[in-house]
Amino acid sequence: MNRPEKMHADTMTCGVCVEPGLFELREMPLPAEAPAGWALVDICAVGICGTDYHIFEGKHPYLNYPRVIGHELSGRLVADAAGLAAGDLVVVNPYVSCGTCHACKRGKPNCCEKIEVLGVHRDGGMSARIAVPEGNLYPAEGLTEIQAAMVEFLSIGAHAVARSGIEEGDRVLVTGAGPIGIGAALFSRLAGADVHLLDLSKERLAMAADKFGFEHLHNDSDPAGILTGDLASGFDIVFDATGSARAIEAGFPLLAHGSTYVLVSVVKDDITFNDAEFHKRETRIIGSRNALKADFMRVMEAIRSGKIDTDALLSAELPLADLPERFAALASDRSGLIKAVVRP
Repeated sequence: MNRPEKMHADTMTCGVCVEPGLFELREMPLPAEAPAGWALVDICAVGICGTDYHIFEGKHPYLNYPRVIGHELSGRLVADAAGLAAGDLVVVNPYVSCGTCHACKRGKPNCCEKIEVLGVHRDGGMSARIAVPEGNLYPAEGLTEIQAAMVEFLSIGAHAVARSGIEEGDRVLVTGAGPIGIGAALFSRLAGADVHLLDLSKERLAMAADKFGFEHLHNDSDPAGILTGDLASGFDIVFDATGSARAIEAGFPLLAHGSTYVLVSVVKDDITFNDAEFHKRETRIIGSRNALKADFMRVMEAIRSGKIDTDALLSAELPLADLPERFAALASDRSGLIKAVVRP
């Protein structure tokens, strides 16, 4: 295991994915100053995301190595900033946007043309301290440090649901019962939809039932086989959260006429589908990327009000020092894992 033997006041230990399959702890300079308009944040907790596992596996399409990972972050302000006081607990929005491109001017900084996501395009927060734009810090009053670190990944699902145009009573299928899929399922249910989950892992589906009370669970390698009885006409909305091109393509026949397909996961591959079937259904395909401030706020309110059970989401909590020994195992078998949180 790679552990720095000695820490110095001007350095910090960071979790670095050096190359696919190699995660190390490295000693790096501790930020002492932040650029104008930015603030220093002492990190409290870091959620490990599917993105981090994809980085470790070499499957992420937007990343250059080596990279300090970590974008699901909670922390405390080092000094007063942006109406917040030193020591305040904050949720970090990790999507650093330019503010001047076409998307930003239209209020869509989540898909900024020059976006730099912490832990992906630029070094992230699996460290003691990080500099963040002041506008990317949201007060986490009423949340614990662990809960605050869960807000970002839940916001991905909340944003996808907001993008979908979901209505009460809609028949919804979420493919992929991992953390992002569970988030999409939870916020679909809060919107009054009839939610179904599809996953090849029986263990994940069992967790969705036991921890969150989902009842409509499908474990079928041939997804078209679930279109029987009341489901014969398909689903009004399908959310893909699998990270699999094959699974995305298999989702098209599950769409009802007049339906919407929301692609939440990102894959490197080309996606193909039958155009005649697509047009016959007048299907909408929507890409959902990252999240907006409104999504973060919606998630925090759902946690504060008890509508989202964060205890059920937490699978493991571990110190950063243990992660090099455990990262490969966590990445290789995620069937029993919803959210692991690291304490740097």
